[in-house]
Amino acid sequence: MASNTYASPAGRINEVRGKMLKITEPVEVLTLGCEMQRMPRNQGDNITYRGVIPTGGATTNANTINRWSVTASSYQVDEGVTPTAQTVEYRDVAVTIAEYAVLFSYTNKVELLHEDDIPADQVRQTALLMGLVREMVRYGVMKAATTVQYSGGTTRATVDEGITYNGLSLMARTLLGNGAGMKTSILAPGPAYDTSAIEAGFIVFVHTDAEHDIRLLQDFVPCAKYANKKTINENELGAVGRFRFIVSKELAAYADAGAAVGATGLYSTSASNIDVYPFIVCGEEAVYDIGLNANFEPFHLPASQRTKDDPVGQRGYVGASFWSAAAVVNNGHMGVLECGITAL
Repeated sequence: MASNTYASPAGRINEVRGKMLKITEPVEVLTLGCEMQRMPRNQGDNITYRGVIPTGGATTNANTINRWSVTASSYQVDEGVTPTAQTVEYRDVAVTIAEYAVLFSYTNKVELLHEDDIPADQVRQTALLMGLVREMVRYGVMKAATTVQYSGGTTRATVDEGITYNGLSLMARTLLGNGAGMKTSILAPGPAYDTSAIEAGFIVFVHTDAEHDIRLLQDFVPCAKYANKKTINENELGAVGRFRFIVSKELAAYADAGAAVGATGLYSTSASNIDVYPFIVCGEEAVYDIGLNANFEPFHLPASQRTKDDPVGQRGYVGASFWSAAAVVNNGHMGVLECGITAL
């Protein structure tokens, strides 16, 4: 029996326009560790903050500059003798803000003939991108804080352990000794079954890669057991002692920056040296986020808008800009634990 063959003419388009795929959105969490400050307009690009140095404090490092040192006998006076007058010492922290900008472009052909709304996509991309830029400004400053502990080592290049309860306890001892205030308040246990009391404490920011190791820490309490589920951020993971952990995929590690992997069981991008993850620990009044404008609005200049530089109206632009800076104003009230993570 002869078979029938059906030949179809080629379609003119042969393409069905599917829906736009969702993209991964950047996450901003570091504002929770910052004190937000507004920069006044038309008064220069530099702002200087001033703090009083406690009596007996020394500018040697972040610890000595925060700690009082008083000997009672030095303040004993003799009858009728006027004590020697003292003066107050200050420290200054100068911050210079900078401008950050992004610019996308498209042509009038895209505006007139393209099936997708390219300008609208560029506006959305601009908003997401600038939010990430702002987060990276904070991250670069905060992970460079001078109070640093290296897990298992004495430098980043010798880090060969993960996060430990003892490491956290040492950081708490240091910050509390410097008079650092807590970023969160006490959560009392609620009436629901198996809820836990959460201590007032410091906030820890770290990459999502570290979640496995955090959950294995002694006395870890997941957010699910918080009284009334009262978290400080949707990315909060849980609490350990005086610390509440917030994870973000934006807080990248120092790849291959630690000790040799060897038999440590820790993760390495290249399987040679350990990836080192900054665990950023924040107390009150440690970091300032300084902005000239409270927020930024993406702008859109349509291609159809004729100007002397584009008289035919062939180019459109989408973008945004903002003026900002971040600064650690008190290194004694924050710190960084540099650690490896388990290879899974």
